[in-house]
Amino acid sequence: MTDIDLADTYRGYIACLNAQDWQDLERFVHGEVHYNGDRVGLTGYRDMLERDFREIPDLYFDIQLLISDTPFIASRLQFNCTPKGSFLGLPVNGRKVSFSENVFYEFLDGKIRHVWSVIDKAAIEAQL
Repeated sequence: MTDIDLADTYRGYIACLNAQDWQDLERFVHGEVHYNGDRVGLTGYRDMLERDFREIPDLYFDIQLLISDTPFIASRLQFNCTPKGSFLGLPVNGRKVSFSENVFYEFLDGKIRHVWSVIDKAAIEAQL
Protein backbone atom coordinates (compact mmCIF):
# COMPACT_ATOMS: atom_id res chain seq x y z
CA MET A 1 0.00 0.00 0.00
CA THR A 2 1.40 3.41 -0.93
CA ASP A 3 1.22 6.53 1.22
CA ILE A 4 -1.45 7.93 -1.14
CA ASP A 5 -3.51 4.74 -0.90
CA LEU A 6 -3.20 4.77 2.88
CA ALA A 7 -4.28 8.43 3.08
CA ASP A 8 -7.28 7.68 0.84
CA THR A 9 -8.20 4.70 3.02
CA TYR A 10 -8.01 6.94 6.09
CA ARG A 11 -10.26 9.54 4.48
CA GLY A 12 -12.72 6.73 3.73
CA TYR A 13 -12.57 5.69 7.39
CA ILE A 14 -13.33 9.25 8.55
CA ALA A 15 -16.24 9.45 6.09
CA CYS A 16 -17.51 6.15 7.53
CA LEU A 17 -17.40 7.61 11.05
CA ASN A 18 -19.14 10.83 10.06
CA ALA A 19 -21.88 8.84 8.30
CA GLN A 20 -22.13 6.54 11.33
CA ASP A 21 -22.00 3.65 8.86
CA TRP A 22 -21.17 1.03 11.48
CA GLN A 23 -21.74 -1.87 9.07
CA ASP A 24 -18.84 -0.58 6.94
CA LEU A 25 -16.46 -0.05 9.86
CA GLU A 26 -14.90 -3.50 9.48
CA ARG A 27 -13.65 -2.41 6.05
CA PHE A 28 -11.30 0.01 7.83
CA VAL A 29 -10.66 -1.39 11.31
CA HIS A 30 -8.81 -4.63 12.08
CA GLY A 31 -10.65 -7.19 14.20
CA GLU A 32 -7.86 -7.08 16.80
CA VAL A 33 -7.58 -3.29 17.02
CA HIS A 34 -5.83 -1.72 20.01
CA TYR A 35 -6.75 1.72 21.38
CA ASN A 36 -4.19 3.59 23.50
CA GLY A 37 -2.43 0.31 24.27
CA ASP A 38 -5.52 -1.73 25.16
CA ARG A 39 -6.86 -4.47 22.91
CA VAL A 40 -10.50 -3.50 22.37
CA GLY A 41 -11.24 -5.47 19.21
CA LEU A 42 -13.58 -4.33 16.48
CA THR A 43 -16.69 -4.73 18.66
CA GLY A 44 -15.22 -2.68 21.52
CA TYR A 45 -14.00 -0.02 19.11
CA ARG A 46 -17.41 0.22 17.46
CA ASP A 47 -19.11 0.39 20.89
CA MET A 48 -16.80 3.27 21.87
CA LEU A 49 -17.64 5.19 18.68
CA GLU A 50 -21.38 4.59 18.99
CA ARG A 51 -21.24 5.82 22.60
CA ASP A 52 -19.37 8.94 21.48
CA PHE A 53 -22.13 9.73 18.97
CA ARG A 54 -24.86 9.12 21.56
CA GLU A 55 -23.15 11.47 24.02
CA ILE A 56 -22.24 14.02 21.31
CA PRO A 57 -25.05 14.00 18.72
CA ASP A 58 -23.39 16.65 16.51
CA LEU A 59 -19.99 14.93 16.53
CA TYR A 60 -18.09 15.44 13.28
CA PHE A 61 -14.51 14.40 12.55
CA ASP A 62 -12.76 17.19 10.59
CA ILE A 63 -9.28 16.35 9.30
CA GLN A 64 -7.01 19.39 9.75
CA LEU A 65 -3.69 17.68 9.13
CA LEU A 66 -2.90 14.29 7.63
CA ILE A 67 0.54 12.74 7.24
CA SER A 68 1.01 9.30 5.77
CA ASP A 69 4.16 7.21 6.15
CA THR A 70 3.10 3.63 5.44
CA PRO A 71 2.06 1.80 7.58
CA PHE A 72 1.37 4.86 9.77
CA ILE A 73 -1.04 7.79 9.61
CA ALA A 74 -0.73 10.87 11.81
CA SER A 75 -3.75 13.14 11.92
CA ARG A 76 -4.93 16.24 13.71
CA LEU A 77 -8.69 16.23 13.95
CA GLN A 78 -10.76 19.26 14.85
CA PHE A 79 -14.08 19.09 16.66
CA ASN A 80 -16.74 21.76 17.19
CA CYS A 81 -19.50 19.98 19.04
CA THR A 82 -22.01 19.96 21.86
CA PRO A 83 -21.59 17.07 24.32
CA LYS A 84 -24.85 16.40 26.19
CA GLY A 85 -23.39 15.86 29.63
CA SER A 86 -19.97 15.33 31.09
CA PHE A 87 -17.12 14.92 28.60
CA LEU A 88 -13.65 13.72 29.63
CA GLY A 89 -14.80 14.30 33.19
CA LEU A 90 -15.68 17.93 32.46
CA PRO A 91 -19.19 19.36 33.01
CA VAL A 92 -19.83 20.47 29.42
CA ASN A 93 -23.60 19.83 29.70
CA GLY A 94 -24.77 20.97 26.28
CA ARG A 95 -22.31 23.82 25.73
CA LYS A 96 -20.59 24.12 22.36
CA VAL A 97 -16.86 23.38 22.63
CA SER A 98 -13.97 23.30 20.17
CA PHE A 99 -10.93 21.09 20.60
CA SER A 100 -8.46 19.01 18.66
CA GLU A 101 -7.28 15.43 18.80
CA ASN A 102 -3.83 14.29 17.75
CA VAL A 103 -4.08 10.68 16.72
CA PHE A 104 -1.69 8.14 15.26
CA TYR A 105 -2.70 4.95 13.51
CA GLU A 106 -0.81 1.86 12.47
CA PHE A 107 -2.30 -0.17 9.64
CA LEU A 108 -1.97 -3.91 9.07
CA ASP A 109 -3.31 -5.51 5.90
CA GLY A 110 -4.97 -2.21 4.94
CA LYS A 111 -6.88 -1.88 8.24
CA ILE A 112 -6.33 0.13 11.42
CA ARG A 113 -4.59 -2.14 13.93
CA HIS A 114 -3.35 0.38 16.53
CA VAL A 115 -4.71 3.79 17.54
CA TRP A 116 -2.97 6.25 19.87
CA SER A 117 -5.08 9.30 20.71
CA VAL A 118 -4.51 12.48 22.71
CA ILE A 119 -7.39 14.95 23.08
CA ASP A 120 -6.69 18.58 23.98
CA LYS A 121 -8.62 18.59 27.25
CA ALA A 122 -7.05 21.90 28.30
CA ALA A 123 -8.74 23.62 25.34
CA ILE A 124 -12.12 22.38 26.59
CA GLU A 125 -11.38 23.43 30.18
CA ALA A 126 -10.52 26.95 28.99
CA GLN A 127 -13.96 27.25 27.38
CA LEU A 128 -15.95 26.22 30.45
